[in-house]
Amino acid sequence: MTTMQIDSVPSAPGRSPAAPNTVPLRTALAHTWYLTGRKLHALVRQPWVLAFSVVQPVIWLFLFGQLFRRVIDIPGFAYHGTYLDYLVPGLIAMNAMSNNMWAGMAMIEEIERGTLNRFLTAPASRIAIMNASVVEQAVSTAVQSLIIVGLGLAGGARYHGGVAGVAVMVAASVGVGVVFGALSNAVGMTLRSREAIIGVYTFFMLPLMFLSSAFIQTSLMPGWMQAIASRNPLNWVVQIGRSAVSAQPGWAGIGVRCGGLLVLAVACVAVSVATFRSYQKNA
Repeated sequence: MTTMQIDSVPSAPGRSPAAPNTVPLRTALAHTWYLTGRKLHALVRQPWVLAFSVVQPVIWLFLFGQLFRRVIDIPGFAYHGTYLDYLVPGLIAMNAMSNNMWAGMAMIEEIERGTLNRFLTAPASRIAIMNASVVEQAVSTAVQSLIIVGLGLAGGARYHGGVAGVAVMVAASVGVGVVFGALSNAVGMTLRSREAIIGVYTFFMLPLMFLSSAFIQTSLMPGWMQAIASRNPLNWVVQIGRSAVSAQPGWAGIGVRCGGLLVLAVACVAVSVATFRSYQKNA
């Protein structure tokens, strides 16, 4: 049977022995399923968390959508549709990044409660502990994105790419959520400081937001901003979503950006796992 290599953790006096060095892949997947269920059950018991998480995007959706609705008339804006059509993919991407940048707070809470240490002394797959966090964040991001899609539709936005286009847009938002959620978890486990996570959020959120095409076409930006935007993963997601729900999706460009986003997400999860193993050795 296929196995996965899992680092062992020395057990403290009076604690149960740590998990063995290797666990079957099937067991790791089963542990991921149950640990994800634990997190999702907590989320279901507090549905207001999801509701409050989309308050800010809803305000931007209807406030910015009305305030800047004439922006598309600027020469060179070159967008066929309403500004609300243009805005929705950007808000979905920003919401995914913003909410997942707080993921490290939950990790710090697990550490302070002692929950994480109890899992480390239990025969639970170490990979499953991290995967459960990633999957829970992905599910939350997908639900939030669909809420924004529905509200945008109610406000007059149109998704000419149909269900397939919306699915691609939501999947891309999940991808960027994994990127920033994994990095936030890494910061939480490394520094174990809420202030550090707040500092990272403050430092990156607004610059990444405005160095993207979320609100305006990059062709109208100064050259140096265009150069940064082309390398901004948030902008990749905005472009993926906007193209996917357009009347004529550019699937080649979507595929390239999705591939880059996938590579980045895998790399960020690897960093998060590495910091988890470092915490595990020092726990």
